[in-house]
Amino acid sequence: MAEYSHGYKEYVCILIKNNRIISVEFNAKDYSGYIKSWDNGYMNRMKSAQGTYPNEYTRKYAAQLVESQDIEKVDAVTNASNSGKNFVRLVKAALGNATEGNQEVAVVEE
Repeated sequence: MAEYSHGYKEYVCILIKNNRIISVEFNAKDYSGYIKSWDNGYMNRMKSAQGTYPNEYTRKYAAQLVESQDIEKVDAVTNASNSGKNFVRLVKAALGNATEGNQEVAVVEE
């Protein structure tokens, strides 16, 4: 993502081999580079309030993409829909670059 939201900037890294998505990392970093999924305080607050947390929903989104091989088949995770929308946008941008043979970082504007 081009901008930070709530102190974090989401990103996705996709590894493609033989025209198949074999690995996906979806997460967010704060201004210092600290990974959102590593923030136990944030996890505890979000889990008790929302029923999910970054280390859980980011893995669910990534696993669904690897399994389905189709971003349109990735279901939203309850109470993580904003991140889910960003995941879809980031994946489409990354796969668009990959289709063109472009290995540069794709930046998605809000």
